[in-house]
Amino acid sequence: MIAAIAVLALVINVAPSQTFLGRDVRFRLGLDLQGGIQVLLRTTSATATEEDVKTAAGVIERRVNGLGVGETVVQLAGSDRIIVELPGIDNPEQAVEMLRGTGRLEFINSQGQYIPEGTVVRTTGEPNPPQLGDTSTMTDTAALGPIYQSITDGRDLDTGTVQPAFSQGGTLGSRPAVAFAFRGASATNLAQFTATNIGQPMCIVLDSTVVSCPVINGALNDGSGVIETNSEEDRNRILNQLKYGALPIPLEVETSRTVSATLGQASVETSIVAGIAGLLVVALFMIVFYRLPGLLAALALVIYTLISFAIYRLIPITLTLPGIAGFILSIGLAVDANVLIFARLREEYRRGRDIRSALELGFVESWPAIRDSSVSTLITSIVLFLFGNSFGVSIIKGFAVTLGLGIVVSLFTAIVVTRTFLRLAAPLFSEQNAWLFGIDRRTPVATDSAATNSL
Repeated sequence: MIAAIAVLALVINVAPSQTFLGRDVRFRLGLDLQGGIQVLLRTTSATATEEDVKTAAGVIERRVNGLGVGETVVQLAGSDRIIVELPGIDNPEQAVEMLRGTGRLEFINSQGQYIPEGTVVRTTGEPNPPQLGDTSTMTDTAALGPIYQSITDGRDLDTGTVQPAFSQGGTLGSRPAVAFAFRGASATNLAQFTATNIGQPMCIVLDSTVVSCPVINGALNDGSGVIETNSEEDRNRILNQLKYGALPIPLEVETSRTVSATLGQASVETSIVAGIAGLLVVALFMIVFYRLPGLLAALALVIYTLISFAIYRLIPITLTLPGIAGFILSIGLAVDANVLIFARLREEYRRGRDIRSALELGFVESWPAIRDSSVSTLITSIVLFLFGNSFGVSIIKGFAVTLGLGIVVSLFTAIVVTRTFLRLAAPLFSEQNAWLFGIDRRTPVATDSAATNSL
């Protein structure tokens, strides 16, 4: 089992295509290690309350998580602004557009006309879209363009049905799409309109912008269908806007800037070298002081490192410098567990036990101390994570997650892996090579009765 787990972790860590079973297993680095973008969003609604802004921040955080970006910062700035920091974004413009979009989906009656994609339109659901600017003082309503009748209301969208999909082909072949379903009055209106307008275009509008104008091929009796897109990037953007809820208030980008890594490449490389040097020194100490058990403990630490990195890639966990610090600290705690076990092994052997009994008792007697120290550290990690999650301090969350996971994995390597290795090595032991196990030759220990007689 240990060999299978180690091989699986190794495969995940060295996967040449950076994918495992179709899952992206690349390392994700935080804003302090690779840079990213920082966006300041401001509400354009004069009637927006502070509670509306908090709700909007929650929607944005869910959308960001849908992008697969970790270690993000989404926090309030005053009563009408939201700060968003995104590390390692490949397409900043698309990410910003996804953040600010309200996520309001409408199907409109285009009156038999095809409206080009990207056109900003006025609908009965949103007669004054923010993209047209302040139209309150305009007297020429014709200059604003016609108002199209909304067939559906975005509030009736069932977000649980929004899923990635592919269209079933056609003149353009299979294309990335987003599946959806309306409920309530919108589902009824959509079914009635599509049933009476087969062969006519019906435009799909997201945040007052036309996404597409497909021709109705049949009635949508259950209020469900798919939205075809031109690329997977467009599909993912629309999916995130719809799936994770509509913003209760409109937002505009006040500022958007690229943030460089707060740690230079030289600093990152120095930190890695320091971490490796520290691990080698710890391994050397274990081998010199405990000899063969120390060597087996060092091997267990290698397996620990492989498993931890594989978990970071699979979940995935975005690594920041505090997160790396949590990982290194958990290695120290894993070594501490081995020290307790080996110390108890020595004591039991000196008391006259044979090596196998001393080995088993060493694990049994040291387990309460290992358990209690690990549980106390896990409690601390949970508290740090909850505080970081409540106050939007992602640096604390990263440290807490890597430390907590490290504790769990280190328990496995110390109690299962190291014990198995020692059991395999136990038959090699004899009184003559006790030094190989870091054990002194047996010395008589006074029994309780002898101590009593001496008194």
